[in-house]
Amino acid sequence: MDPIRQVSSREVYRNNWMTVREDGIRRPDGSAGIYGVIDKPDYALVIPLDGDRLQLVEQFRYPLGLRRWEFPQGTAPDLAHQDPLDLAARELREETGLVAGKMTDLGLLDVAPGMSSQRGRVFLATELTEGPHDREHEEQDMRTGWFTREEFEKSVLRGEITDAQSIAAYTLLLFHER
Repeated sequence: MDPIRQVSSREVYRNNWMTVREDGIRRPDGSAGIYGVIDKPDYALVIPLDGDRLQLVEQFRYPLGLRRWEFPQGTAPDLAHQDPLDLAARELREETGLVAGKMTDLGLLDVAPGMSSQRGRVFLATELTEGPHDREHEEQDMRTGWFTREEFEKSVLRGEITDAQSIAAYTLLLFHER
């Protein structure tokens, strides 16, 4: 059977960070349907690791109305085609002030493939040097913290760390270390 085919597309909304479109589709059985798709630039997520410690950032996540701990991560809409390694190094420095002597590519994550085209590349940052952060205006309330692996895992199990990308990235780290 053929995959789902796009037969039409219209932009519904656009800002500097995302585009929402509605696609008319044809299913393998020939029936018609629609898909709402959120297009966002690919992102980089960085796991800063120093011995047994992981550095996370906490910030207010407006759609949830909550402050959340997560690994440093982000996109660069003005540089949407930036090399993922360069983007990762930039996000790490901007959000934490850390500079990595070594960055290891751990793998690729799809954020929400049922509704978004966004993908993310995960990097492990080691051989860390501390310096000043250079946060974007939207990140002015951000703070950083070191967590032991045990603290991180317990926080996930207690539902205190719920960012799906951070939890999936940590799983990639565990697979990498096997």
